[in-house]
Amino acid sequence: MGTMTVRALRAVLAVVLAGSVGVQVLMVWALATDPERGTLPLDALRVVTVLGVVAVQVALVSVWKLVTMVRRGTVFSFAAFRHVDVVIGAIVAVALVWFTVTALNAPGQREDPGVTVIMGGIGLAILGVALIVLVLRMLLAQAVARDAEATRMRAELDEVV
Repeated sequence: MGTMTVRALRAVLAVVLAGSVGVQVLMVWALATDPERGTLPLDALRVVTVLGVVAVQVALVSVWKLVTMVRRGTVFSFAAFRHVDVVIGAIVAVALVWFTVTALNAPGQREDPGVTVIMGGIGLAILGVALIVLVLRMLLAQAVARDAEATRMRAELDEVV
């Protein structure tokens, strides 16, 4: 991965992370203050939104660490699996949060259930992204195994020479 690509990806990750922190702060502020009652409302959608944003932030940090490993040339190691697993877990968490939002929104959509069906489809698409990352994890596992085999073969060849 080129230097410009790494810098561009890090810039995008930083902007998204900063934006997500902003959304989180606004959601927590909305939870803590109610302009009409001045009490702490138990607004389930806001709580779920905060939890979803946390999952996205966890994924962003793990992707940042993977990009660092790519830049250093150490991504083909067993340490990368931990970060990929965290990304998969975060994506699944986002899907669960989305399904929760769908369930909370469904009673208000009785006249137009198509919205709930579309939201359910979006949740399935999010789970599909988790499956794609899982497939990429399997490809990483193959690459790590081949890299280890190549290292072993080089060591044997060095002994012969």
